[in-house]
Amino acid sequence: MRPNALRTLWQAGGAAVNGWLTIPNSFSAETMAHQGWDSLTIDLQHGVVDYPAMVTMLQAISTTPTVPVVRVPWLEPGILMKALDAGAYGVICPMVNTREDAQKLVAYTHYAPQGTRSFGPVRALLYGGADYPQHANDTIVTFAMIETAAALDNLDSILSVEGLDAIYIGPSDLSLALGCTPTFDDLDPQAAEAVDHILARAQAHGVVAGIHNGSPEAAMKRIAKGFQFVTVSSDARLMAAGAQQVMAKMRATPAPAAGTGTY
Repeated sequence: MRPNALRTLWQAGGAAVNGWLTIPNSFSAETMAHQGWDSLTIDLQHGVVDYPAMVTMLQAISTTPTVPVVRVPWLEPGILMKALDAGAYGVICPMVNTREDAQKLVAYTHYAPQGTRSFGPVRALLYGGADYPQHANDTIVTFAMIETAAALDNLDSILSVEGLDAIYIGPSDLSLALGCTPTFDDLDPQAAEAVDHILARAQAHGVVAGIHNGSPEAAMKRIAKGFQFVTVSSDARLMAAGAQQVMAKMRATPAPAAGTGTY
């Protein structure tokens, strides 16, 4: 089976830089994948991507060594299994609030006897290899999102679930849950303290910690703290930022004289 480069990177003590895909288009996904991201996450929860688009985006990412990850809409077995069957090498599941939620997540993403994942890896066999069924349980990465007050209360019991590989912090939802301003980077003190607490408890349990960031600077600071999976912005935000820079330069440049053909 094709190795999961995320696991290889983490075992060496490194941190993965993850890109975020919200545009439902295989060409934009392919373009992003060729920029050197360690992994790319297709967002089925808050992006505008549907399942058929996701499949073509996974195929596009497969033209590179970038690891394909999918954030599913919810803790629901059908979409988790379909994302894995389509070739996702990692899944991020939102709103995991209790130990029972985490146990369900692990069960839905692992074949028996470890879990209850139904067998049918139609595209995963093409991406992962013919021996995918024998090694999938030890290769796929399962993330539980920690983003609510309930998840904070149940943090240690969630992190102690066997088979849970990583957690992923949604700073905006976590901030809202704590009565703070929703943002990615410059968190209110209470939310910032909660993020540090989650990281420390994840490290204590030997679980990889990931987090969403709005800027490379914030991501680098969080890597320095010990996060091993950092998302930076998203395809749509990066496209908009690039376009804004171009237009700002154009507007700041004097217009050419009429008829010169130059700018």
